[in-house]
Amino acid sequence: MDVSFLGGPYPQRGVGVVAPFDFALDRELWRWVPDDVSLHLTRTPFVPVEVGLDLARLVSEHETLGDAVRALNAVAPEVVAYACTSGSFVGGVAGERAMCEAMTRAGALPSLTTSGALLDALEELGARRIALVTPYTISVTTSLEEYLAEAGITVTERAFMGLTRHIWKVPYRDVADMARRAARGAADALFISCTNLPTYDVIPQLEAELRIPVISANQVTMWAALRQLGTRAVGPYQRLIDPAARQGPVLPEEQEGWA
Repeated sequence: MDVSFLGGPYPQRGVGVVAPFDFALDRELWRWVPDDVSLHLTRTPFVPVEVGLDLARLVSEHETLGDAVRALNAVAPEVVAYACTSGSFVGGVAGERAMCEAMTRAGALPSLTTSGALLDALEELGARRIALVTPYTISVTTSLEEYLAEAGITVTERAFMGLTRHIWKVPYRDVADMARRAARGAADALFISCTNLPTYDVIPQLEAELRIPVISANQVTMWAALRQLGTRAVGPYQRLIDPAARQGPVLPEEQEGWA
C-alpha cells in the first residue's frame, strides 16, 4: 500500500517534563498541548513517604533533577518543566530559582517549575490577591502561602483537603466545592494547587461561576512551557490561555458537560 499521500509524520517540537513518581495525570497535561508539540515525561525515583513537606524536599533534590534532565536529553526537548507544585515551592523563591538553574546546568536548555510558572501566570493576569485551593495538609498549604507571600502575593481565603495520598482520585465536584469556599473573599484570581489534582474540565466552569480567572498547577506548567517555545496552550475558554475569554465570562449552562 502506498502511504506517501499521508505526508507524515510531521515534525514535532519537544517539551521535557520531570514529574514525581506518584504523578498520575499524564493525559491531563497532553490536553493543553497543540498537535505539533510532543511531551517527553520522566519520573523521579520512588520513595516510600506520604505526601507532605518531607516528600516535597525529596523529589526536588538537585541531584535527582539533574539525573532526570540528563535522561530527557536523549530526545532533545527545547525546554524542560518540573511538574510539581510542592516540590518547587518548598524551598521558597530562592529554592525555586536554584532548581531551575540546576536543571539548566544538567540539560543546557531553558527550565521552569510549576511554582515559578504560577508566579508568571499571576503576573500575566495582574493578580496580586488570590483565593487558594489545595488537596494538601495544613503544613504543606501553609508552606505554599509562605512562598506566595515572599513573592508579594496575598492569599485572601483558602480551602484544603488534608490528603496524604491518592490525590489524583479527587473528583471534579470536590474541587469545585473547595473553590466556592475559597472564593468567598475579594480575590483577583483563584489558584488550584497540585499537579496530581485533576482540573482541566472544571476551569472554564468555575471561571463562569466565580467571575474571576481560575488557574491550576498543570495549566500554568503547560502554559509556561509552551510560551517558552513561542506557541500557545490549547483549552476551551480558559482565561490564562485564551485572550478572548478575558473579555467576560459565559454562563455555566452554556458550557458543555457541566453538572
